[in-house]
Amino acid sequence: MGSSEKVDQNEKLRPFFISIQKMVLYETKTHFYLVGSNLTETRFRILKMDRTENRELTLVEDQASYNAKEIKDLLSTIAVINRPKNPIKLVPAVSAFGILGFIRFLEGYYIVLITKRRVVATIGHHSVYKIEDTACIYLPNEGATKNPDEIRYLKLFQSIDLSSNFYFTYSYDLTNTLQYNMTPPKNLVPASKMHSFVLNSGYGIRGQMNTKFVWNNYLLRPLLENDLRPDWILPVTHGFVGQSNLCIYGKPIYLTLIARRSARYAGTRFLKRGSNFQGEVANEVHTEQIVFDSSVSSFNRGNFTSFVQMRGSIPAHWSQDISKMVPKPPIGLDLADPYAETAGKHFGELLERYGSPIVVLNLVKKREPPKQRIHYVGFDMARTNKMKEENVMSKLAGISEEIIAKTGFFHGQRPVHTLGEAKLFSRKQTGLARVNCVDCLDRTNTAQFALGKCALAHQLRTLNVLNEDMELEFDTDTIRMLEVLFEDHGDTLALQYGGSQLVHRINTYRKTAPWTSEGNDIMQTLSRYYSNTFSDADKQNAINLFLGVYQPAVDPWPLWTLESDYFYHLVPIYRFTNTQPEEWKPLTEWYSDAVLKSLPFAAKEMEKTCTCIPFEVADDVDCYSDFYRPRLFVPLQDTFAFKISHSVRDFMPHFTTDYSPFAIRIRPGKRQEEINSKKAAHKIISLKNPSIVGVSSASSQTSTSSDTDYSSSEEMSSSMTSANYASQNTSGRTQTGDLVFSKFFPTMKESYGVEIKSPRKSDVLLYKRYVNFQQLPGGSPTKNSVQIIPLSGFSKDDSFEVTPPTVSRFSRDVYRNYVARGEKGAAGLTQRDHHIYNRYVAKSGDPLQIARERLKQMKKNQLYEKILQKTGNLIISFNVKYSIPVFQVHMLETKI
Repeated sequence: MGSSEKVDQNEKLRPFFISIQKMVLYETKTHFYLVGSNLTETRFRILKMDRTENRELTLVEDQASYNAKEIKDLLSTIAVINRPKNPIKLVPAVSAFGILGFIRFLEGYYIVLITKRRVVATIGHHSVYKIEDTACIYLPNEGATKNPDEIRYLKLFQSIDLSSNFYFTYSYDLTNTLQYNMTPPKNLVPASKMHSFVLNSGYGIRGQMNTKFVWNNYLLRPLLENDLRPDWILPVTHGFVGQSNLCIYGKPIYLTLIARRSARYAGTRFLKRGSNFQGEVANEVHTEQIVFDSSVSSFNRGNFTSFVQMRGSIPAHWSQDISKMVPKPPIGLDLADPYAETAGKHFGELLERYGSPIVVLNLVKKREPPKQRIHYVGFDMARTNKMKEENVMSKLAGISEEIIAKTGFFHGQRPVHTLGEAKLFSRKQTGLARVNCVDCLDRTNTAQFALGKCALAHQLRTLNVLNEDMELEFDTDTIRMLEVLFEDHGDTLALQYGGSQLVHRINTYRKTAPWTSEGNDIMQTLSRYYSNTFSDADKQNAINLFLGVYQPAVDPWPLWTLESDYFYHLVPIYRFTNTQPEEWKPLTEWYSDAVLKSLPFAAKEMEKTCTCIPFEVADDVDCYSDFYRPRLFVPLQDTFAFKISHSVRDFMPHFTTDYSPFAIRIRPGKRQEEINSKKAAHKIISLKNPSIVGVSSASSQTSTSSDTDYSSSEEMSSSMTSANYASQNTSGRTQTGDLVFSKFFPTMKESYGVEIKSPRKSDVLLYKRYVNFQQLPGGSPTKNSVQIIPLSGFSKDDSFEVTPPTVSRFSRDVYRNYVARGEKGAAGLTQRDHHIYNRYVAKSGDPLQIARERLKQMKKNQLYEKILQKTGNLIISFNVKYSIPVFQVHMLETKI
């Protein structure tokens, strides 16, 4: 199939699935053999890597597919070829779950493999994995000489903690939003340089991934350049993924947060500020909040909603000088941009990918420009928080409602493998909320939580689990769960960009934070200051090396000798280079014609293009079988559904009387400082080298906002108060639990006409008497007690051992004769049988004569004569009365 041929739309189409999920690396003196297999290890493929070349990477893919026996024989043959005189069985060097990529410094190439993984979330029937451990293996022979700086580059590369918030999937595109992934493709293009596959199994559709969020894109270049099968290519994202189960009276609603960090213009806090000339901003993170009913996992039949927002530095050329030891370095404008070309490129990309309107929520200072397509909302959050009479969260709630009313959120059911224009989505998100402050850390995370809280209420109403007149209030299980997710989200991103966890949290702006949290805030501030001053330079070098911004094999000067990476990240764009005058555009047109025509919808979605990849017959695997694994034994306690954070188990008090996750729970007579005192005590921790270099993300245990430890007495009082509060709400609503419970689950009396009641006192006494009627108070049986004798005839009768009854010899002979009759036929008459027959004849007379006499009497019967005329030869069975046995009489015509 060439690149110019069109794909028939009537062909069988399905989402592309990476079938190679297990790998084993075998080593010989001249080659590395990477054997990849599917999850059930029924189909295998081989990737061969040459070890004789010290500076070049030679990858050879075997086009054949093998079963278990064939791959075993092939490995044995390889062992014989490498050592014909004394063949030794190949020993696996390492086992892995995917290829992270290849990298070269000054000498040969290294292969980076994912050796440990863990499921952290599910989206429908797609599993999201987190990298737990990796292995970096040098490909050339050990005898190759190495440059003295080779080891230093390797250590710098390995300082990137790949077990810290790097995620991948085999069947879902993490680089794009749920709305984009569920949008039907408009254009299908065949894969370039496609191998000769078997095309009778249909095609797989793979959407074009957003390379902005692929952190191993530079490491995957050797695989892409060698045109290997897509099953070997595994994109990895960086950021945060968290998921919790919001259980609403047994109905599982999964709440998921996915934060995607941009790999372009990436770095640490003070070394990466503002934007580059391409419009890529520092600390750009796109956060998606997915809420769906997990009781149905299929995208075709399920109910899925999502809301997308982003944070990022102000799109201009500015920085802060950290050479002076001051807590707040002054902000300086590095380059004048009178026509806002940098900001234009940035917002042009957002319009192309998300549509309009783009709403900018600026938390730095309050200023209202003229009305434009890009809406600007200014909110001085820090100043408002210092005013006692002002409430930051209530103001953010109002702003959030206005923003979501403009952008909306996504809700719909659409398989990605459907062609053409079918029914429209139930709802689409058009536009994006862009939140920023100076650092885009503490205040930004609280503002994003307010947007997520508002969006969650709309998403739950769309899923028909929250009434239209109900609001999500603070101090409920639902909001506590969302608060934990956003604080983990904020802590993780703050570690990656700022060097410490959040300093000012959601409770800080709610003004409910305990006084003990001030000590933790001081520790986090000092940790952030230390990281920014002393360790950010090494972190920035490691990030530049990992992302391929700096390439040692190309650049003549060592990375650690550079005073700045300005010329790598801030490459000027010359608008009139290699372009014709008719291609020049005014500076005000920072969007393309396709973007303008598709607004308010996103141009990327309106013209979605997917790659069409043919499947082999052997690759008959889909996401459903991979997720549920019907042919693999999985213990129930090992399933992800039992490990995920659960609203009932982790947030709801144990002895509550109101089981609604929307009920407000306030403990009487307790101040909020006392509620969170235990949690705040664990917050004072020391962090060393925090970022993507060396430290993973914070867990929910580092949050001061929730996960409070309740004692049993406090839980009882808390549950009673929450029930009374819900039933005595000033808005006049009924109790929250009864309102939702009656909607989903009718009572037993309504369904069956009966109601279970507590047993009477007399029945309880009768039962106790029945239990104890055989025992004295001392425990010994009484003389007049009832003796219960088992009716079983077995000496031992239990679930482990049963003694069969004794069988006599005569019975065994009868059974043997019965079996022999089925195999050999009836046996001949014995002497005993003749003796019995003779005795019978002597007592009853000649049976044949008796039969003749009775036949003469039956000739007078007309019915007998009719039968006789029609049959000719007849066999009649006589049931002789008066104890005369049955005989068979053969008649020839009418003569007897």
